[in-house]
Amino acid sequence: MKLRKVTAASAVVLALALSATACGGDNKKDDTGSGSSGGGGKIKIGIKYDQPGLGLKKPDGTFAGFDVDVATYVAKQLGYDADKIEFVETKSADRENALARGDVKFIAATYSITDERKQKVDFAGPYLLAHQDLLIKTDSTIAKGTDLNGKKLCSVTGSTSAQNVQKTIAPDAKLKEVSSYSECIAALQNGAVDAVTTDDSILAGFASQDQYKGKFKLAGLKLSNENYGIGVKKGDTATVDKINKALEKMVSDGSWDKAVSANFGPANYKNEPAPKIGVIVPNAS
Repeated sequence: MKLRKVTAASAVVLALALSATACGGDNKKDDTGSGSSGGGGKIKIGIKYDQPGLGLKKPDGTFAGFDVDVATYVAKQLGYDADKIEFVETKSADRENALARGDVKFIAATYSITDERKQKVDFAGPYLLAHQDLLIKTDSTIAKGTDLNGKKLCSVTGSTSAQNVQKTIAPDAKLKEVSSYSECIAALQNGAVDAVTTDDSILAGFASQDQYKGKFKLAGLKLSNENYGIGVKKGDTATVDKINKALEKMVSDGSWDKAVSANFGPANYKNEPAPKIGVIVPNAS
């Protein structure tokens, strides 16, 4: 009798153990793309939600922009179709933390490669060489940086672009700092400022919007070099290598040129040729 009781108890314990193991397997299912290949799962990718032409979440919930196109292409090469991608908003101040926490597999969000950032994350690329520039009205006579002296210039509060202009280019420019570039563009449109400054790729994206086509132009200045890279969690060299191979393929098969034209073409953006992987163009000392 006692033997039967022990056997029954053991059966219950075994059943519970098997059940727990099955549940544990489901809970560990990878949905961030941390595996070596797609395998039918999903991948989370960090982008910007508020930068037209680069990373923009549209009213219908879809995403568009050059960074989005690059991220989608790279994900495809890693084994993830477009419907397996979950785009996650990663604001500039949280990009390093998002990678460290494992919130996203990689980030493509106007992420300039710098020595300081390389202490915290690894980078694939670069995949675009941008420059600080000015956005002005199509009839503006501003042709060089020093022409901003005495003029009203708009940028985002605390931006390095604004500081660069004031310190080294046009110290007498009248700087207007706001919380977003959308506000700067509106101020440029209504004549409250004479120019807006940030990366030329960002300015081209705004100028390419339907409501602004033909109203603005890029001054064509190269006030800095911004090497956009794809951020990856520090130490994940395997993913860096795979992304670099994907970027090389994107250039060689013409997809890179197509994405540049589609996202920046309406602003007459004079983009640099696709950069070489691992080659960082420094700023002049």
